[in-house]
Formats: sequence, C-alpha cells, structure tokens
Amino acid sequence: MKRKWIFITLALMLAALVLYAAEEKMFDGLYLNLGNLYRLSHAKSRSISPENFTGEKGKGGMSVDGLAQNAARDLGQGWKVSPYIHIEPNQTYVLAEINGPGAIQQIWMTPSGNWRYSILRFYWDGEKEPSVEVPVGDFFACGWGKFAQVSSLPICVNPGSGLNCYWVMPFRKSCKVTMENLDEKKMTLYYQINYTLTEIPDDAAYFHAQFRRSNPLPYKSDYTIVDGLKGWGHFVGTYMCWQANNTGWWGEGEIKFYIDGDKNFPTICGTGTEDYFCGSYGFTVDGKYKEYTTPYAGMPQVIIPDGQWQSQQRFGLYRWHIMDPVRFEQDLRVTIQALGWRSGGRYLPLQDDISSVAFWYQKEPHAEFPKLPSKDDWRSFSAKKIKRTNYCVIANQF
Repeated sequence: MKRKWIFITLALMLAALVLYAAEEKMFDGLYLNLGNLYRLSHAKSRSISPENFTGEKGKGGMSVDGLAQNAARDLGQGWKVSPYIHIEPNQTYVLAEINGPGAIQQIWMTPSGNWRYSILRFYWDGEKEPSVEVPVGDFFACGWGKFAQVSSLPICVNPGSGLNCYWVMPFRKSCKVTMENLDEKKMTLYYQINYTLTEIPDDAAYFHAQFRRSNPLPYKSDYTIVDGLKGWGHFVGTYMCWQANNTGWWGEGEIKFYIDGDKNFPTICGTGTEDYFCGSYGFTVDGKYKEYTTPYAGMPQVIIPDGQWQSQQRFGLYRWHIMDPVRFEQDLRVTIQALGWRSGGRYLPLQDDISSVAFWYQKEPHAEFPKLPSKDDWRSFSAKKIKRTNYCVIANQF
C-alpha cells in the first residue's frame, strides 16, 4: 500500500512539473491581445530603422554621418542624425536582415514617390524567391497612390502617409525585407520594423502576399485574385483596386474559392462584390457611394472623376478573413467576376482595370509567383485590347 501511494505521489508531481513546464513555454510573446497583456514573456523586443540598421541591442541612435547630419550639426550624435534613407532609381535596398527564430509584429513606413513603383519583398529562412512581392501602396491598402484613412486590424493608414502593418510574420532561421525603386526619381523612406526574437510554434505557417493586375479584364473572363497555391495553409485577406471602365454599376460579380481539387465549381461562392466586402446595395447611402473602414472589411477609397484627366471612378476595397480564414491542404484558387447591367435586366461582363493583393499563410515551399508587370504595364493599356461592347473604355494613365 505504501509503495502504491509513493507511486501516485510521484505521478502527481511529474504531472505538475509537466504542466508547469508547458505553462512556462506556452506564452512565447506572439499571440497578443488585451486579454493577455499582463503575461510575462522571455521574448526579446527588437526594432530596425535607419537609426539602427541591424536591430542590435544598445545600438540605436549611434549614427554620426546619417542623411540628417546637417540638421543635427549643432547637437551631434544621438539627435536624429539618421531618421531616413534614400533609394536611388532602379536600386533594391535591403531594409532588414534578421536572424531567427522570431517574428515581425509591426511595420511603419512613409515612402515618397509613386507607390506603384516601389516594390516590397519579404524572404523567409534564406529562400531565393520572395514570399511577399507587392507594390508598397497596395500592400498597405492604398493602391491608388493617394491617401485614404484605413482603420482595420492588420492594416492602418494614417495622415499624412503613415502606412502601418500588424500582420504577424514568423520565421525560424532568417528574414530579409527589401524595397525596389522602379521610378526615375530618388525615393525617400522613413521606416521602422518592430519584431521579436522568440521560439516559433511547430504549427506556425509563413506569411505570403501576391500582387496581380488585369488591365483591361478580357471580355467574359473572371478576374484571378490568386491561383496555383500549393501546400497547406489558409487565405486571410484580399485588397483590390477597381477602376470602372463603364458608366454603370460594376459590382454584381461573385467571388469564388476553389479548394483542394475543385475544378469547374468552387466550394465557396459569394453573392456579389459588395457582399464580399461586407457592404450591400451598391455601397450607396442617399444615392452616393459611402466610404467606410472597419476592423475586417472596408471601402476606404472612392475617387470621383475630376472633369478633366481623372475620367474614371476608382475604388479601393479590403476584406480580411481573420475570423473566417479559408483553409486549404492541397491547393487554392480565388477568382471574382466583373459584372454590371445591360438592357432587359441582363448581366453585362465588364472589362475593368482590376488589381489585387492576396494575403495568406502556408507551409513552405510556396509555388512560384507570376512575374510582376513591367514598369510600363503599371501605367496604361492599348484600346485595341478592348473587345467592344455597349460602353466606352478610357485608357488608365496610373
């Protein structure tokens, strides 16, 4: 009997130690919310900016020869000597190189110039091809190159051009972030990448984002948001720039998610473009478009024709699948239709200028991304590409 109690006592002690160890290891400082901010963690806080290019502990604000040295000449070291960088035309600049394990938790930046000509790329664990390759404005839900207030959970855009990202981006071995300047002008960039060094859970997937554009969308074709995703992951968001190339309503099209082998018909099918972006009935209030920005969905930008060169209506929209990620284990394809109305209550397939960013997490390796458009393809198209229907198309010069 005594031996039995000794065994029970040892078993209870072992269970308590296991639970204690699990509790100690459980909080890695990654999953943060108001309900657990009181919890302590051994995760290390680090930050990379022009004032500390390496993110090393105790190495911030040491520059004596930064770009603002003249402004700080009376004050010297430690007085905002290096708050920004310049990126020359056609130069790719390495913004950050980090050894893991760890995770990016927040990014702030304010880039000058044409945001479509500034390409943001992220590389995880030494990969040769990027997991993120997106023009900087589109990545931050401001793809038309003009300020729009965005107040969502993963992306915030604040006056005058404060671009903020809160997507958590874990990595195990290393992380590299670059910015390419395709413009003919020098770019000025203030930025800060806040990250933590900590253990990464075994089930943590890698962050991905991919840009696409169809200008114009071929007649009777679906617009492809993303295609060819291979592996195990989940789709977490869509940002779209939509230029209406006709004078009527443009948002009757359905979004479709083809999951794990779906061919002709998807597993998930929406009921309309404004429905997918969590709006309704043409996004209108009192007969006019109404901009909105919420934690999970929004249309923060409506650009109205100015009566001169800005001739088309343009819209910026986002939908984050934070509470309803679209999970896949083999493959994923996401498309959306461009539909308006024609006579007799019939749908009209549109040929609009549409671009998008798809956001998702997955295990590596990821499938090869389609090649980004050339610099000239960012700006215009030939009217000869348009199949004539019963409306007029105006070339887009953005």
